[in-house]
Amino acid sequence: MSEHNIMKRALGEQWHSLPHALQAHYQDQDNTDIGKLSVEYPTWMQWPLNVLHLFGALLNKKGQGISTEVRKTMQGNTQYWHRTLMFNEENKIYFKSHWQYAGDNKMIEYVNPLLGLCMSVEVKEEKLFYQGEYFVLRLGKLKLPIPEWMLLGHTTIVEEQVSADQFAMDFRLTHPLFGQIYRYAGSFKTVPHSVKGEEL
Repeated sequence: MSEHNIMKRALGEQWHSLPHALQAHYQDQDNTDIGKLSVEYPTWMQWPLNVLHLFGALLNKKGQGISTEVRKTMQGNTQYWHRTLMFNEENKIYFKSHWQYAGDNKMIEYVNPLLGLCMSVEVKEEKLFYQGEYFVLRLGKLKLPIPEWMLLGHTTIVEEQVSADQFAMDFRLTHPLFGQIYRYAGSFKTVPHSVKGEEL
């Protein structure tokens, strides 16, 4: 792993206690996660999600066991994620973001040039836990923090190895007034592009 590995920098010594499947998931070599994803949210969230998706945030269609690919590439100190959810050949949804190291045990995921979410990470009992800290509004070199409760609520992600080469992930948004308003979860296998031997 190079010094550009974002997750390794955020976890520090905890990186070594991260199971193999998760280390593969967070490698800085170009790779693709292949698996199934389920997306759920209350009906009243549909219109807010439609608007948010226009700005690059979150997925705005429900489904169970959706075939999903997450292509990841490194450019300098930034890792780009390009997610493709394939409901069928004619119906695909895309969700792009990029990650940057934010110091200490924190990372920022940007869903567009202006808006991101700062999260802290730690390893406990061989599971990787994310906790949302605050949203980030980026104006040039200025990064303005916005409390989570002012927007969508608190973000949590839990990832764990389920076999030697597979991991499961569970992303949730919990609003202080409305409770859980969004979730996506699934299981994946990470394939380096050099192994797959083709463009995805």
